[in-house]
Amino acid sequence: MATITFENISKAYGTNQVLQNLSLVVEDGECFTLLGPSGCGKTVLLRLLAGFEVPDSGRILIDDTVVADPAKHIDIQPDQRGLGVVFQDYAVWPHMTVFENIAYPLKFKKLDRETVRSQVMNVVDLVNLTGLEQRLPSQLSGGQQQRVALARALVAKPTLMLLDEPLNNLDANLREEMRFEIKELQKKLGITIMYVTHDQEIALAISDRLAIMNVDGAIQQIGTPWEIYEKSANETVFKFMGLANFIPIRYEQGQHLVGNGSQLLEWQTLPQASGKFGCRPSDIILAKQGNGLRGKIVRASFLGAIMDYMIEIDGITLRTEVSTNKALQNNLMFAESEDCVVNFSDLLWFPESANSARG
Repeated sequence: MATITFENISKAYGTNQVLQNLSLVVEDGECFTLLGPSGCGKTVLLRLLAGFEVPDSGRILIDDTVVADPAKHIDIQPDQRGLGVVFQDYAVWPHMTVFENIAYPLKFKKLDRETVRSQVMNVVDLVNLTGLEQRLPSQLSGGQQQRVALARALVAKPTLMLLDEPLNNLDANLREEMRFEIKELQKKLGITIMYVTHDQEIALAISDRLAIMNVDGAIQQIGTPWEIYEKSANETVFKFMGLANFIPIRYEQGQHLVGNGSQLLEWQTLPQASGKFGCRPSDIILAKQGNGLRGKIVRASFLGAIMDYMIEIDGITLRTEVSTNKALQNNLMFAESEDCVVNFSDLLWFPESANSARG
């Protein structure tokens, strides 16, 4: 296992400043995900850690070993950093068998043939490729090729695994299957994993902690999947972590009004300020009558297991989903243009210029 420390890392390409004074610690034995939009610098940070590129300034440590420090001209080569890397495009050799692909990193360790075979077959079994070791990559599915790439990264027994969007080229079912397999591998081996992705579902499923990066390469929030999803630090994080609804609130003459209308919020704990509430589709409670905000269904879509509704409240549109069974059982089947009543199970308050807090 390994602890990773980034200290004030900066990296630019010409006039394009990708990372600036970024600091981050990944704890020993955790699965840590860098999550952010394309071009935010997350892959650059991974490449700096791998040793494929050198930071302009700052230090990178693996455990207590400084592996990169341009001020002191330290740049330990990638093959001496004790890590395995899996790329998005698998990068398996098409002319080599599964066994030969996996064994490739061991060629440089001067091991005897039996030791090589033993280590290769151990990881073949670990990634569920038993019986396929003599096949060529062209005879494998995408998921099997990805397992070959994982096995090749694991065979040299690294203390640290770097995964750069490794599931992007798989279909939805295989992505779901492989993300759970990666998490199980990490648990079995107890190694540190640093994972790069822009896919929120994968990040939430496999991470012990994750860091959200914005388009400028700055870290917006670090936390557990639950903390990031339920306690988003700001609107950027909240928007990025899934379907987000926002409800603008006007504070006028001591009253809170919704959107551009005249409906009042008379909740006791509201701050005396304007701002907006954020909520997920699952936070919205629909009804046909009773107390709550008055709205109108502007779109009703039957999607099999769920009913997807678009609601309009005083010029604001919100998305919510109700399971079809629940909708049928609880008189929640709405038609377009039908009136509705809206309440909320949970809301996240975003002041106009302050940190967020639960409302």
